[in-house]
Amino acid sequence: MPFLPDGAINDLKDLLGPKGWSTDLDVLAPHNAEARGKFKGQAEIVLFPASTEEVAKAVAICAAHDIAIVPQGGNTGRCGGAVAGSKQVLLNLKRMNAIIEIDERDFTATVEAGAILQTIQEACARHDLLFPLSLGAEGSCQIGGNLATNAGGLNVIRYGNARDLCLGLEVVLPDGSIWNGLSKLRKDNSGYDLRDLFIGAEGTLGIITKATLKLFARPQHVATAWLAVPSPECAIDLLALARRHTGDAIAAFELISSFAHDLSVTYLKGLTRPLATKTNWHVLIELTSSRPKDDLETLLVDLLAQAVEIGLATDATLAQSEAQRKNLWAIREGIPEAQGYEGGSIKHDVSVPVSKVAELLKRGMASADALIPGIRPCPFGHVGDGNIHFNFTQPATMDKQAYLAQWESLNSVIHDIVTELGGSISAEHGIGQLKREELAHYASVEKLKLLHAIKAAIDPDGRLNPGKIL
Repeated sequence: MPFLPDGAINDLKDLLGPKGWSTDLDVLAPHNAEARGKFKGQAEIVLFPASTEEVAKAVAICAAHDIAIVPQGGNTGRCGGAVAGSKQVLLNLKRMNAIIEIDERDFTATVEAGAILQTIQEACARHDLLFPLSLGAEGSCQIGGNLATNAGGLNVIRYGNARDLCLGLEVVLPDGSIWNGLSKLRKDNSGYDLRDLFIGAEGTLGIITKATLKLFARPQHVATAWLAVPSPECAIDLLALARRHTGDAIAAFELISSFAHDLSVTYLKGLTRPLATKTNWHVLIELTSSRPKDDLETLLVDLLAQAVEIGLATDATLAQSEAQRKNLWAIREGIPEAQGYEGGSIKHDVSVPVSKVAELLKRGMASADALIPGIRPCPFGHVGDGNIHFNFTQPATMDKQAYLAQWESLNSVIHDIVTELGGSISAEHGIGQLKREELAHYASVEKLKLLHAIKAAIDPDGRLNPGKIL
């Protein structure tokens, strides 16, 4: 390893033992890979600490030798936030995966940062409790990474982002000291909220090693429906109607374009079309309740009938079995995979106020077509919280590489509109390297000044995940 001091490497190896590090190229390869393939990691060593104390000592060793550290969870991120350079140490938390405690009276779970999201969900379910954070990558993403990027997912409309689901953290700081903020408190106004500094910071201020999570009663009833809607405007009005009609029992409300729907049912095996009706837009709605006597099916059927009667929907179907429900969700969740079968895709993870979603889609699709004639919009997402995955598939007759060369130009077009509508260029995937320059372009002078001041105060030498966010 020509770029890292032998003394530091030997100290790290002695600290962590044979299971706690690797320089093997086959081991490094998946950790140096990046989900979208836009960035390539160059780390020559990856560390696998087994405890907070080992993380702290490893950070202290790196600090003493002026070596930068890149924290990494499940490496499912989409913005290049966990990619390390050749002169940097990659620190992966997968060995720190314990479910430390599930407290049925406090409705909390205390876990290590390397715990897989799905493992946490399943452990809570065994106690008849729900941890509602739900993502497409939940079978491999780690909770530390979810918190570091303030992940959103499918249930934000009901339960909020990762930030809203966390009560306390334990964090290793850039000098190797440990801040123990593992609290179960629901109210604490004793000074600045340090927890919220580290959530969404993408490992640039500290390395999350443990978390106390907020739990809920596990739903006893679920009702799921698929609707054909005339337009995004109708979908927004339908959402407002549904919130009033169901008493905010909505757990998910997803808008799906016809192109996105058609990709899934065409390319993914075993999926069937929910409706015979042809439509430009679809809505997937799910209601949940933990109350044993709630009749969500009747509630949802009444909503569907009312929506059709007043013209907010043209057709609808209610899932009559778990198999039908899974089919509906597989259509929605399979869209990113299905897009790959049609060539290149330029993607945007953006959010606007819910009331502005329709305007974003109308203006964005028109502007994209003006920039790249024949471009095929593939928008879908969590319209219930204003987060649209505003993806675009290449024109059918265009060369893939020529299309992908337009990535930055198309980003600028969409992000300009998002900003004009009071939105965010990053709704739930973070900034990482991918959107670093755009954050510098779109954020206010005051915001950037504060961000730089916070980074300088906590990590003055810039050793934690350098080159990310700022």
